[in-house]
Amino acid sequence: MRVFVTGASGWIGSALVPELVGAGHQVLGLARSDSSAAAVAAAGAEVLRGDLDDLDALTAGAADCDGVVHLAFIHDFSRFEASVQADARAVETLAAALEGSGRPLVVTAGTPAVPGRVATEHDTSAPGSPAAGRDANARAALDAAARGVRPSVVRLPRTVHGDGDHGFVAHLVATARGTGVSGYVGGGAGRWPAVHVRDAARLYRLALEQAPAGSVLHAVADEGVPVRGIAEVTRRHLGLPTASVPAEDFGFLGRILAVDQPASSTLTCELLGWHPSEPSLVEDLEKGHYFA
Repeated sequence: MRVFVTGASGWIGSALVPELVGAGHQVLGLARSDSSAAAVAAAGAEVLRGDLDDLDALTAGAADCDGVVHLAFIHDFSRFEASVQADARAVETLAAALEGSGRPLVVTAGTPAVPGRVATEHDTSAPGSPAAGRDANARAALDAAARGVRPSVVRLPRTVHGDGDHGFVAHLVATARGTGVSGYVGGGAGRWPAVHVRDAARLYRLALEQAPAGSVLHAVADEGVPVRGIAEVTRRHLGLPTASVPAEDFGFLGRILAVDQPASSTLTCELLGWHPSEPSLVEDLEKGHYFA
């Protein structure tokens, strides 16, 4: 299969491209800069220059391939609504390019937080929550099944970890270094779902190859790691005290840290035979690369 991947040089894309190539697929990767293009080519993919605002490039890439994995997102939390709107335009453009073909379109969203229980693939994000905007875009993609597309959505947990991760866990570690305290919000009992980046990449490949139209998939290995547990590992590696600190001390991340948001992938594993095999979040933290 020839696969168009947006975000091909990003954190998950850099794991997905080798996963696809290793499985015998050809990859066309979207790249918005010279450095991104070089990374995509080095991973064994063909390069298409463009970004999420270049709708002509998105149309051309999707039309030229047998399937699409849409990973790219503008992670500017100061303009998050604008980022969600750009994602919506990209999803519609990709779906339109695949219309009537029966080809797969795999898009990305986040696992929802459901008060009082573990979220499943049947749940949706609460209106106004951080995940709600991308959830709406994912539902729009799933609606493309009525237009002759085979869409599915991979919902990512709050942490997709691994050596080289610069996401939320790296932000927590940097905050601890800067403040001298390995902190958590409230009692630290809020749980974060997590997955290793290589396990996530494998699920995207399986979704592309096998997922029935309309599938909602959870890329979750750890259903919920207590935030205080992350703080304790950070304490040991950096030699800092742990303490409950105000949510605002974490900046944009404070609101997310304050929410208990475990999620399950049981239905995903049953549907696609996906079984995470890489290190858990705590095991990955204990390797020390987040603290180097």
